[in-house]
Amino acid sequence: MRLEAQKQYCATSSLVIGYALCSSLLSLINKLAITKFNYPGLLTALQYLTSAAGVWILGKLGFLHHDPFNLGTAKKFLPAALVFYLAIFTNTNLLRHANVDNFIVFRSLTPLLVAIADTTFRRQPCPSKLTFLSLVIILGGAVGYVATDDGFTLTTYSWAFAYLVTITTEMVYIKHIVTNLGLNTWGFVLYNNLLSLMIAPLFWVLTGEYADVFAALGSSSGADLVEPVAFSAVSLSCVFGLLISFFGFAARKAISATAFTVTGVVNKFLTVAINVLIWDKHATPFGLVCLLLTSVGGVFYQQSVTGGVRTAPNQCESKQMDSKNDIKTDKDEEKGISGKLSRVFVFILLLAAGRTPLI
Repeated sequence: MRLEAQKQYCATSSLVIGYALCSSLLSLINKLAITKFNYPGLLTALQYLTSAAGVWILGKLGFLHHDPFNLGTAKKFLPAALVFYLAIFTNTNLLRHANVDNFIVFRSLTPLLVAIADTTFRRQPCPSKLTFLSLVIILGGAVGYVATDDGFTLTTYSWAFAYLVTITTEMVYIKHIVTNLGLNTWGFVLYNNLLSLMIAPLFWVLTGEYADVFAALGSSSGADLVEPVAFSAVSLSCVFGLLISFFGFAARKAISATAFTVTGVVNKFLTVAINVLIWDKHATPFGLVCLLLTSVGGVFYQQSVTGGVRTAPNQCESKQMDSKNDIKTDKDEEKGISGKLSRVFVFILLLAAGRTPLI
């Protein structure tokens, strides 16, 4: 038993470390890519295409196994793919208007929101006092950073608000899908990226980005689309997009939605260090201290949940009772999400069209 537990721990740790490395580096790579290749919709579509094609080709060559694509499963997965697309779309546009430090701070706010949503909608146990304190530390560091942010613009913070709504929904809802749909990890990667790729043209038309791309191709600046630095940055972001798809879905299966979210925050230690070295636009010294405070809160969170694993002796019994209610709750979630998504969808389209909504 102990050997099996150690193997399980090592497997889970390797997945979490893989996700952490990909997540910390992808923020910087995407910032470089969107700086050199200023077409967020096309950039994300190329990432989806690379991931979906990569899984399909590697599956045909026998290097991996994925669940076959069928229409019934695709219909069940479509709401999750839409939430994922909105999260990546707002993520990319936030990086387009903000520096990496801004992005990390907004990303650091998500564990507290996800913990609340996880408890409210997925009937997960309430956070312990120490866990909640660690999440408040994360929030405090983020607020301290915002107070020192001289580059505040309504457009940036509007995209940040849209990102927080979509990423919180994505973390909780996709955890629900991963838990209940029964696909293997590569199956999730295939469905998620292929469906997102199908959604992409709709956003190109609604946001008008297709006109910008065709105008660039028809002008002398069309060469910028294949400029070596831009091509390298986009290619690297596509490769890391495939890697984070695999590690992300595998880690979601292994840990809770809140723990997964906190992992995405703590790994930003590396992002902050590299960001200070390569970019000239980053936070003040006090802002960096606040930024690191959010990551320290993430470490405390991990310690609090690790120390609390052996508590709650009646947890198994309560889960069995809750599972009966989950069937009914799942249907309510699926009905309610379409209404919430429509409101978020309108908000994001207004932002993409250059109209800053009032928050």
